[in-house]
Amino acid sequence: MEPVTSKRVAVTVNGALHERDVEARRLLVHFLRDELDLTGTHVGCDTGNCGACTVIVDAKAVKSCMLLAVQVDGATIETIESLASDGGLHPLQQAFSDHHALQCGYCTPGMLMSAKHLLDHNAEPTENEIRRAIQGNICRCTGYVNIVEAIAAAAKGEVSA
Repeated sequence: MEPVTSKRVAVTVNGALHERDVEARRLLVHFLRDELDLTGTHVGCDTGNCGACTVIVDAKAVKSCMLLAVQVDGATIETIESLASDGGLHPLQQAFSDHHALQCGYCTPGMLMSAKHLLDHNAEPTENEIRRAIQGNICRCTGYVNIVEAIAAAAKGEVSA
């Protein structure tokens, strides 16, 4: 018996259904970037340490470099591309801009998705809850203070128009 080398998967990504045959060993991050052309999800470490590839799968923040695409068959996935709508920024994106919470921007998609997951489940997080929510995301530029402030401001609705 030959090993299964590919499988048909169906996933809903950012509200759109996608069906593809994928290699059994293909990581979700590469499926999103290469198969669906959703390149906002960054490939950082490929080991689950940096958080740059964080997406939301079935209402859970996950590192997409730690999941195989075949593992999310039937799932609902949100990527960074789901945040902005009608040409405008999501309040979290605006807060990151307002509070200078990004520099090189490499960690930003993962930080934003971790923050969105937090605010989806806790509309009024404390500073400690914010810090806990982003602890799996590494930023080598900002020192985190402005990121925490931006998430807190977004939670309070304190963003520029």
